[in-house]
This record gives sequence, C-alpha cells and structure tokens, in this order.
Amino acid sequence: MDQIEIKGGRPLRGEIDVSGAKNAALPLLFATLLASGESRLGNVPQLRDIATVGKLLEIFGAEVEREGSALRIDTRGLVSVEAPYELVKTMRASVLALGPLTARFGHARVSLPGGCAIGARPINLHLKGLEAMGAEITLDHGYVEARAERLKGARIYLDIPTVTGTENLLMAAALAEGETVLENAAREPEIIDLAEALVKMGARIEGAGSDTIHIQGADDLAPYEHCTMPDRIEAGTFLAAAAVTGGDVLVHGARAEHLEALLAKLREAGVEIVAEADGLRVRGPERLRAVSIKTSPHPGFPTDMQAQFMALMCLAEGTSVISENVFENRFMHVCELQRMGADISVDGHAATVRGIEGLCGAPVMATDLRASASLIVAGLAAENTTRISRIYHLDRGYERIEEKLAGLGAEIRRVKES
Repeated sequence: MDQIEIKGGRPLRGEIDVSGAKNAALPLLFATLLASGESRLGNVPQLRDIATVGKLLEIFGAEVEREGSALRIDTRGLVSVEAPYELVKTMRASVLALGPLTARFGHARVSLPGGCAIGARPINLHLKGLEAMGAEITLDHGYVEARAERLKGARIYLDIPTVTGTENLLMAAALAEGETVLENAAREPEIIDLAEALVKMGARIEGAGSDTIHIQGADDLAPYEHCTMPDRIEAGTFLAAAAVTGGDVLVHGARAEHLEALLAKLREAGVEIVAEADGLRVRGPERLRAVSIKTSPHPGFPTDMQAQFMALMCLAEGTSVISENVFENRFMHVCELQRMGADISVDGHAATVRGIEGLCGAPVMATDLRASASLIVAGLAAENTTRISRIYHLDRGYERIEEKLAGLGAEIRRVKES
C-alpha cells in the first residue's frame, strides 16, 4: 500500500495548477444520463471517484472514453437503471444517478450510498423531493427504488441546503413536466456549474447560486459540451500549504469568488493574497496569527477546508477555536495532528487549538479525504519526516498532489509501505 513521505520545513515557491473540480465533475457526469447521445466534459481530473462514476455509467450501458483531460460519454445504448452496491459503497455521490434515471426512464434502483466516514449524510431530502414530484419511493434490501410515469414540477423546500440533494432534484426537474421551485437550495459554485450544463442541454433554469432555483422542465434534453470549473478546495489546500510554509506561490485556476470566506480568514491570519490574471498569489507570513472559524454552507467557511485550516492554526501565534457545524464527525484528524505535537482539545463540535512554534514529523494515518490534505499541509511545515498512510482517501479528491507540490520545491514523494 502506498504512503506519502514528506521532509518538511521548506518554503513553497513557484506556480501550481488547479485541476478540474471533482465535486463539479461528478454531477456533470450523471447529467449525461438525461439525454441520448454523445456528451463531452472537459477539465476532468483523473481521480478514483471519477473512475468509479465512469464504471457505473458503463454498467448502465454508456460508453465512456477519456481523451486527455476530457471525457466523452455516449448514452445511446443505456440498458440498465440499477446502481449496484459494489460501486455505490465506495462513493456516496453515486446517489446522483437517482434523479436523472427516474426522470428519463421512469425507474431507478440505486444502492444506499457509502463514502467518507465523516458523519451521517442521509438522502431523505432527495427522496422527499422526488416524492413531491410524483415518484413512488420504496426501500428494499439496501436499495432505493423510484418509479414514476413522468415526474411533475413541484415546489420543494429543503430542510437543510444539501448540495447533492439540490443537484439530484435539479437534474430530475430538468426533465419533469412543468416548473419546479427548489427553496433553501444549496448555493455552492458547483450548483451553478451543473445548472449551466443543464441549460446547454435545453433546460430553463433561473436562480442557481441563490437559495431559490426555478426550473422549467423540458420534454427532451440534448447532449452537452462543457468544461468543468476549477477545484476550489484543491485551490484552498494549495493556498494553505503556501501560507503555512511561509512560501510565495501563484495558484493558477484559483478563483477569489469561489473562496471568499477562506480568503478573508487567511488574510486575518496575516497571509498576503493578491488576485492575478489567471489565479491567486499567496505569500505566507513569518508566523501566522490565530483566527477562529465556524464552518457553514456556502457562502460560509467550507467544511472541506476545516481540516487544512486547523493545520495552519496549529502553528499560529495565539489560540483559535474551530467550530464544525456541517458534519458531526469531522475532527478525526485531530489525533493525528496531536501525534505531530499539536496542542488541540475537542469539546463536542468545537476544537480549541493553541498554537505552537513547530510541529515534528511523525507516522500518521489519513481518516478521510480532507484529513489527508490537512496532514500534508502539516507535514510540509513540520521538522523531520512525516509518513502518511491510507492515502487512498487522498486519491479520491486530489490529482497527483505530491507531483504538484514537488514542483514548488517540497520534498514529498509517494512510497511503498515498509
């Protein structure tokens, strides 16, 4: 099994490219199920989750072919509407097949999802929304089954602004009869990216990016050609890595409008960030200042950057409080940071971080995708060598991260577990 080995203490300098956003590409791939024909999605990162969706689309009967950084998906030969447990258990985003398949074929059978162990992420809001649109939902032997002659537009209020729930219902509504209104919808940039692709397919959508989205369903949708937005969480991770090492890095593809809450907190911590033509330049201070954060749905501070920001605060001057308000089990990286010398105490949904002058490299274990990234950020700043195991989590969301960081002067490499 592979590990990541880091010899820390080197300031990062240079330029780095952000890959396409995994969390945008996944729903965009499932959107191809809404139309018969050949779609082409550009700027698609080569990640385990992307490969898993490709296999799932092939099980449905689609042809999926990679052409460099693009994927070509031909959905003319779909023969199945069942997403089996063997694939769905590895990635909860597979539930995004439910809306498109029900909308186009009137039937979908999808295994209950798996994914990172960062807390309960139920799909009840997806199911309530589909029921409001006329689908009959049954749960049987670990599978969700949805049936409808044709979905009909409805006014749907989401109890919480769920991202995948908004995406699933947005895709279903694109082929439903009449108008659907999603209230308290998620506002993430990935929602806007999906809506733009659905409009290219022939749907009429207004309000994507706000908490109320109006969708006028079409009788038929066409294949699309679209370029995936850059990954804002990967960009944020690179900003954090440069900041914690006192580096000077230009992050190509980082968009300030996608990262406003994070940028505000980094600047408060003493980090210099300047917008340039193709990205953001970040310069880390001699020492960071302690800053408290509270995660919340977009446009608040992203939960997917909480772990990486905590790694920064481990070395900041002063005491910070990190409050996690999105997922109830997202402090599993704390124990691993403590192994590196971090002074952190957890009380419920809040972690108090007392900054120290230096971390020390240690053998640590990744517990989920973003925890993996936080350990890389910490390892880059730590003295001596850090070895991170269970990096298969990392490969779900970061494309060649060790190669990219090595290009900035980091002493980082992938090694076989000894």
